[in-house]
Amino acid sequence: MRNLLERKCITQDYIQAIKDTTCEIGPYYLLAPGIAMPHARPECGALHTALSLTLLREAVSFSADSQPVKLLIGLAAKDSDSHIEAIQSLSEMLCEDDVIDELLNAKDTRELINIIQRY
Repeated sequence: MRNLLERKCITQDYIQAIKDTTCEIGPYYLLAPGIAMPHARPECGALHTALSLTLLREAVSFSADSQPVKLLIGLAAKDSDSHIEAIQSLSEMLCEDDVIDELLNAKDTRELINIIQRY
């Protein structure tokens, strides 16, 4: 989420909203094995619609009963509609087990971007 904050796509309040909601209801943003999409409601501090990618060197567990996450797809949506096309493309991409494997085994951000651009 730091990339989105630095690019002024979100405020610090947006990040805090993600943390607060995670504490309240758990990691609601787990998408697929090894992949999470942290996000909050637009009114919590989303300034622009944008995505960020963070590939972790070491996988992290968000709860005791969830699989470890290696890829974070940060989402900021300035309203409730502007991000729908991106979400649809991500959904199609994440339905393919081989694509998930490619994403999780990417060596760097450039490789991640190349995989995602195919969709």
